[in-house]
Amino acid sequence: MQKTVVLNVVGLTPSLLGENTPFLSEWAAKGRVVPIKSVLPAVTCSVQATYLTGKLSDEHGIVANGWYFRDDCEVKFWRQSNKLVQAPKIWEIAKSIDPNFTCANLFWWYNMYSSADYAITPRPMYPADGRKLPDIYTYPADIREEIQSDLGQFPLFNFWGPNTSIVSSQWIANSAKWIEERYSPTLTLIYLPHLDYCLQKFGQDEKQIQKDLKEIDAVCGELINYYQARNTQVIILSEYGITPVSKAVDLNRVLRTNGLITVREELGRELLDPGASIAFAVADHQVAHVYVNDPAYIPKVRDLLETTEGVAQVLDEEGKQAYHLNHPRSGELVAIAQSDAWFTYYYWLDEAKAPDFARTVDIHRKPGYDPVELFLDPQLKFPKLKIATKLLQKQLGFRYLMDVIPLDASLVRGSHGCIASSPEEGPMLISHQTDLVNQDLIAATDVCSLILQHLTM
Repeated sequence: MQKTVVLNVVGLTPSLLGENTPFLSEWAAKGRVVPIKSVLPAVTCSVQATYLTGKLSDEHGIVANGWYFRDDCEVKFWRQSNKLVQAPKIWEIAKSIDPNFTCANLFWWYNMYSSADYAITPRPMYPADGRKLPDIYTYPADIREEIQSDLGQFPLFNFWGPNTSIVSSQWIANSAKWIEERYSPTLTLIYLPHLDYCLQKFGQDEKQIQKDLKEIDAVCGELINYYQARNTQVIILSEYGITPVSKAVDLNRVLRTNGLITVREELGRELLDPGASIAFAVADHQVAHVYVNDPAYIPKVRDLLETTEGVAQVLDEEGKQAYHLNHPRSGELVAIAQSDAWFTYYYWLDEAKAPDFARTVDIHRKPGYDPVELFLDPQLKFPKLKIATKLLQKQLGFRYLMDVIPLDASLVRGSHGCIASSPEEGPMLISHQTDLVNQDLIAATDVCSLILQHLTM
């Protein structure tokens, strides 16, 4: 098989190729840039699962970045077990063709306990004293200590949160080279999330994102030159485009004011109680799965959603089937936002009763996706001093709460999840193998077979 590397440059669209991406623009001009017809929802876990299996959500089961686990009566986001993906993955298909094939999965999601030969993914440590410490999961397990000894500790706090920066994508790029030099896998999958951060914070404000575009261009240039020197062909992918947004829609507050949501009060704070609620929304960017525990309320919930400002469409059973979301993990209804809107997970009506984790970076405890985690609270008078104090508590081994995240959803200027309004603003694939990539538009389900064709050419 022909050695191949896939760079997943999150958020990159044809419209962003230009003067701020000189290397990528020149490299793309030597090959072919083809838009990808995205899936719904156009979010990381669903799109990646489709790319890696060639199936849609009704078959692979990844209906969002997180969903309501009905047996547990809990909302869970960013699970990591590959067992959740209910279809064969590209490395399994390739290995059935060539038993000598090997694959490295570097930071693509659902990366734990898979059949890939080499794997690295974030896996923080959570000691009992309340600390969150950067770390990774690797397969084989001994890579974990060796690679962090060589490259330094994985920069978790630059990977997500207010301190996100190119440092995390650069570390991932360096880890890819580390793996290549030791194991030389046939297929290497590399996740480069850097653009995702600035685009969600600032939308497509060219002045605000100029530096980030140049930074990811440099990382991609370094990787492409490295792999091409090793006789490895390169494919560039993106998962979705980010669309500018100007309004946040609080679906759970709408449901709560209509008596459909139950909360549990703990220490004066309110926690969403999904199992006891008649209906609730699991917000994920511009798409929300709405679970209705009492089917008799489905018509009422649908009416409420359809009359909520910022909601473009509500999918029932027939609608879910049309978008291949008719899977047991999906909500009874699926709400889709207008192109300039996105859905918050907020369910409290009084900020004083918001849960303590609402003001922190806590991707697992929140019952929905929260892009406001990218911002420091602008109302903090001395944010650096507060953070320094919290870090001192951490170093001394005390329990601490890094409560520096605002509750102002209006800060978010970019989102995704809806199908792109035009090919220029959506995901894309770039390859120099123009004989293989000769379409004007690629279905997301075709990406898996296209990568296989590159491998077997």
